[in-house]
Amino acid sequence: MTEEENTLRYDKMVESALRGVVRQAIQEVKDADGLPGEHHFYITFITDYPGVKIPDYLRERYPGEMTIVLQYQFYDLFVDDEKMGVTLSFNNVPEKLEVPLAAISIFADPSVNFALQFQPIHENEDGEDSEQHSDDSEDNDSSDDDKGLPKSGGEVVSLDNFRKK
Repeated sequence: MTEEENTLRYDKMVESALRGVVRQAIQEVKDADGLPGEHHFYITFITDYPGVKIPDYLRERYPGEMTIVLQYQFYDLFVDDEKMGVTLSFNNVPEKLEVPLAAISIFADPSVNFALQFQPIHENEDGEDSEQHSDDSEDNDSSDDDKGLPKSGGEVVSLDNFRKK
């Protein structure tokens, strides 16, 4: 047994629970047939993640990551345990997007100063999930030009970055 097999992986448990928050938030919006009040979601996902279904021109325009906004005009919203989907308009052309929940790197609802940041999960050859790790040091500083969203690297965003001052 390796040390990892001998250790409870609380980090993965927390990550899974927080992805459940994303799933539940999307499900509640679907069930209510729209977003309540001033709520709106910014969802950033990895465009080349396995199972992401977006038009080729969007994948070319947004290599690596893409952020979508669910606020006023979105249709056919769905979510299950593995993925979410929505139809959005790009230059007045409706496009259906399908995104595995594991491909989501940032989920934010700025109306209530709430955001989560995730490490991408990649399946290894055994079919098991593995987190993508970087050898670079983590840097979660934010600046005004990135709308207060943290740079990639952390698992969970400090909500202090989104609180009104």
